[in-house]
Order: sequence, then structure tokens, then C-alpha cells
Amino acid sequence: MMPEKTQSKTIRTRFAPSPTGYIHIGNVRSALFPWLLARQQNGKFILRIEDTDQARFVEGATELVINTLGWLGIAWDEGPDIGGDFGPYTQTERKDHYLKWAQKLIDKGLAYADPYTVDEVEAFRTEAKNNKKAFLYRDYRPENPPTWDGTKPLRFKVPEIKRYSWHDEVMGDLSAGPEALDDFILIKSDGLPTYNFAHIVDDAEMDITHIIRGLEYIPSIPKYLSLYEALELQPPIMACLPHILAPDGKKKLGKRDGAKSVDEYRTEGILPEALINFLASLGWNDGTEQEIFTVDELIEKFSLNRVQRSGARFDEQRLSWMNGQWIRKLTIDDLFERVRNFWPESAEQASDEFKKQVLVLVQDRLKTLAELPLLTSYFFTEPTPDWQMINDNKQLSKLSRDEIISLLKTAQSALLASEYDAESLQATLNTLLETTGQKPGILFSLIRFAISWAPFSPALNDTISIIGSTKVQARLQLAIDTGLKEQTE
Repeated sequence: MMPEKTQSKTIRTRFAPSPTGYIHIGNVRSALFPWLLARQQNGKFILRIEDTDQARFVEGATELVINTLGWLGIAWDEGPDIGGDFGPYTQTERKDHYLKWAQKLIDKGLAYADPYTVDEVEAFRTEAKNNKKAFLYRDYRPENPPTWDGTKPLRFKVPEIKRYSWHDEVMGDLSAGPEALDDFILIKSDGLPTYNFAHIVDDAEMDITHIIRGLEYIPSIPKYLSLYEALELQPPIMACLPHILAPDGKKKLGKRDGAKSVDEYRTEGILPEALINFLASLGWNDGTEQEIFTVDELIEKFSLNRVQRSGARFDEQRLSWMNGQWIRKLTIDDLFERVRNFWPESAEQASDEFKKQVLVLVQDRLKTLAELPLLTSYFFTEPTPDWQMINDNKQLSKLSRDEIISLLKTAQSALLASEYDAESLQATLNTLLETTGQKPGILFSLIRFAISWAPFSPALNDTISIIGSTKVQARLQLAIDTGLKEQTE
């Protein structure tokens, strides 16, 4: 019988990554949801490093986890770097804890030394296959296993073969029959525990009240329940999150589908606020049409019963859109600090005041911070004329080269006589439309190309004002000279 269900007064959730490489968006969502729940309920959020799989251990991966969560603002109350009352918080430092619980199972006759070699186990698998049966290790338990001395794996002996039923806070009421139960390894021959054993011990000792993890763990939960029962432990509240799906919505997102590490998104200029907002929306909504949420709003509104059961499709374009929305929300001083490492090299000698002027112009067009060089390089260095851009423009390509050069000369004269504040320049540009009889899509696009040779730019009057009269005149003249030269060749 399971002990009567009780719950700690303080909600305690955890994120327990394995340091086996980069931290991806699925990892972060598995940290974000329990963090939101803990913050909402004035509980505690624990960071635990599950490093018992030494074969897959990657040097520096733990530091990467800590750095990434710190960048995102997902702060923990207890963990390997800050300690706490329930440490250690790194599994390889907790070996004596697992041995203590393993001994309880041995004393109960519910754990045994596994005497079989790899070849013998493979023979059992072949036998089961030939008999058209699923291979279950419990069907081949040794009758008289040797005393466990740590040199062989220690296996859990399922005490009772039965159906288990449980409630998942996301997926609802679930159950599984005896076929889901099997004897599994508790302690490996290297002396370290398996995930199946270690996380149950750790969660019990750390008083974890809620386990929020991926959907892939559901098939193993009956085994966990059997072990909880054997150890006379009350299972925490469980919630399994739906998969993050590839853009086509047909399979779980993977590296082949363009999945990136969180560090890559950071390098590409995705804001932490946007990534948190985006990941929270993958499989959860508050029942409204709202899409942009601050962290405080997410903490206030989050609930497990609003997490959907179906998979959430990953849409990087939506992430870019959301990032652009967050960029627009920043003050110019805040944005300026965040883009310090994203300026083009040509901006190195420019003053902070000038760069802020440029940043004000492009803020509404940025979708990622990494787009800054593309949008601003012509403010800091002289662009190279590229008449092919004009030839490829649907509207400008309808004009002859003579008509284009004539328009450039007319614009050059008008701008030379203009004051260079944004308001005066706009009046000059409007007058140019009247005198040339051209549409804004033709005249303004032509001037924009001639002074920037960029596919797009901010408001033309503001762009001209910041570049300044001397450079604008020189660039228009270079465009005219280049056009005339190409015309004669």
C-alpha cells in the first residue's frame, strides 16, 4: 500500500539537467514551468545536476547550464553553486545517500546483484524474441544471486506485478498494466546510481513536491511508482509536458529540424525576455489572445491546468517576431547596452551619442540584435554602389538609366538647398515628389539606394539627417558617376 498522500506546506520544484552538452529549448522549458509554479506559490526552486552518466559527461556543461539560466533570469533558491539545506546538489557527490537507500531494498529482499554477462542477457533477449514475447528482465531473475559487493550492477526486484494508476497534472488520469513493470538497475557497476533510482532518492530527500518533465518519461512512471512503494515513499505531484514539435508539426523537434542551443539564440541577438515569453507559450496559454507576457505576468497567470496535452509546434519566425516586439519595448539606453557587442566593426570609432542616434532610427526594424550591422553599416562607412539593386527593383527597373540619373541630380540639388533637420528634409522630399511627378515608391527608393545601397533603411528624412549633407551629396554624386560610367561601358 502507498502511504497516505500528504503535501509539504511549501511547494518545492526542481530542474535537474544532465551535463551532457549544450542546453536546448526543451531543457529550458522544463526549467521554466517549475520555476514559474514555485514563484507563483511562494515556493522554492531547486537546481540539481544529474551527472551520474559519466560516459556522456561534457566538461564545462554544468557551468553552461548555470550561465544560461542566469542569463534568462531563472534564479534558483538552492543549488550546486549556492548550497542549501538539502545538499549536495550534484549527484556524484551523493553516492552515500544512494547506497543507504539501496541497502534498505537489499534488507527487504527487493534488490539483488545482477550476475549475468552481456552475452547472457542477449541470449535471454533472443529467447524471448523466438518465443514471440516481450523481453522482461524479471522473467530471468537469478534464483540465488551472489551477495552484492558493488562490483556488479544492483537491480530492483519488482515486489508486485500489478496495474498502476496515477494522475498527471497535464495529461490527466493514466494507467499501465504489468507489462510496464520490470526489474531495473539501481546502482551500476561503477558505483553510481541510474537516473531511475537517483532522482527518486533525491526528490524524496530534497522534499520535492512537484516533478515537471517531458512526456517521454510517462512509460517509465509505473516502474517509479513500484519503487516509491517499495521505499514507502509518497510520490510527488507529477506533470508531463507535451513535446516541442518540429516546424511541420509531425515529430519531436531535433537538431535536424534546426533546433539550436540557447547559447546560439543568445549569440544571434534573441533577448532573454523574448525567449522566456516564447517558451512559455509552447504548450501553455492563459485562455486569452495575449501573446506578449512579462515575467511578472507569466508568474501571475501560470497554471498547470492550462498546459495543453498536444504537442507545441516550434516556429522560429514567431520567435523573431516576438523578439522584435520586446526590442521595441526597451528604452534606448537599455537597448544600447544590449547591442554593445553587435555593432559593425566600422562603428568602432563612432561616438556613443552618434550610435544612439542611429539606434533610435533602427529600433523599430530590428527583429534580432544580430541584424544591427545589416541595418546600420552605411551610417559608419561609405557603401559600395550596386546598381544591380536598382535593376532588380520592380518599379525602378521600368525607368531608363537617363531618367534615373536625372532624378538623382534633381534630388541632389534639392537636398543641397535644404536644412538638415528631419522636418525640413521631409518638406524637401515632399516638394521633390511634386516637381518630379514621381511616386514615393520610386523617388524615395532611388534616393535610399543611392545613399545607403542597402535593401531597406529607416525613415528616409531621418536617415539623410543623420548621415549629413556632406556625405549625402558625395554619395549621390558617386551614384550618378557610377551610373554614367556603366552606361558608357
